[in-house]
This record gives sequence, C-alpha cells and structure tokens, in this order.
Amino acid sequence: MVPSMVSLTPGGRAVAEKMPGVLAPVGFFDPFGLTPDTKEELLLFREAELAHGRVAMMGALGYLVQSHFAPIFDMGGAPVIRHLDIVLQSELGQFAATSLLFAIFFSEISRARIGWEEPDVAMRTLRTEYLPGDLGFDPLGLKPKDDAGLLQMQNKELQNGRLAMLAIAGMTAQELVTGEQAF
Repeated sequence: MVPSMVSLTPGGRAVAEKMPGVLAPVGFFDPFGLTPDTKEELLLFREAELAHGRVAMMGALGYLVQSHFAPIFDMGGAPVIRHLDIVLQSELGQFAATSLLFAIFFSEISRARIGWEEPDVAMRTLRTEYLPGDLGFDPLGLKPKDDAGLLQMQNKELQNGRLAMLAIAGMTAQELVTGEQAF
C-alpha cells in the first residue's frame, strides 16, 4: 500500500491557546517557542504530555506507598529509588519485573492501536477521530457528558500530571543526592 499524503492543518500558538490546560494565572506558557506549526504535531505533543503525566502520577503515588509499604520484599530501609535494584536480585523479583514489562508492552500496543494510524498508512500520525488521551476506558462512567465538564476534567488531569512530573523528578533527585528516603 502506498502511504497517503496527509494535509497538515495550521496550528501554532493560535490553536494551542484554545486547548485544555491553558489556565490563569500563567495562561499560555511556551518561553522557548517550542509550539509546533501544525495542529497534528501539536496533538502529538499533547498525547505525549498526557501519557507522561499519567505515568508520573502513578509513579508519584507509588513512591509514597513504597516508602512505607513493601510487604513482599525486604527493603531494609533503602531509599525508594533503590528498591528496584533490591527486587531484581531475587528470582521472584525478576519474574515480577518481566510480568510488569509484558503488561506495559501490551497496554502500549493497545494504546497505539486505538489512537494511531497504521504505519503503512501514515507514519507518526494520530487518527483524525481520536482525541489525545481518550482511550475509551471509563468503566466507572466518570467522563463528563457536557463540554464544560469535560474541559474542567481535562484541565485537572493536565495540571495534576504536570505537577506529578515535577514531583517525581524532585523526589528522585532528593533521594539520589541524600541517599535517604524522602518520606
């Protein structure tokens, strides 16, 4: 199959300023001028921001839980940043890590199949009907039905994800520098 040419939609700052996540008091924040010129590239950036924010939120929660609760492996008071090193020293830990890697692998394949065009159709392209971050997984029915509620929830997720990315970086740096648990 011959890859089709996708026409690119103008994007840039004008489109980015209308996206969820642009909130007072900062408003639109791009001090280095990294905003892409096309809407398609801008949506790729948003997809990446949401994915990394979700991982960081889980990581920050995991950091807090692991610092006080690790029932399967004896961590001996080691900093959380060193727990994986300790876990991988046992066969059970290696099995658990392998299982986790497979779970991540299959969830990422699923995410790619939901939101991304097939590579033989278009490379590095989101599906036109796909809203970045919307994987259709809402078993509790928490996604708002109205536009205002959806915008509010998207803003909350973006802000919490941004905070979590900074938090996990700070917690990791603190433990690496001090060699002690942050909590």
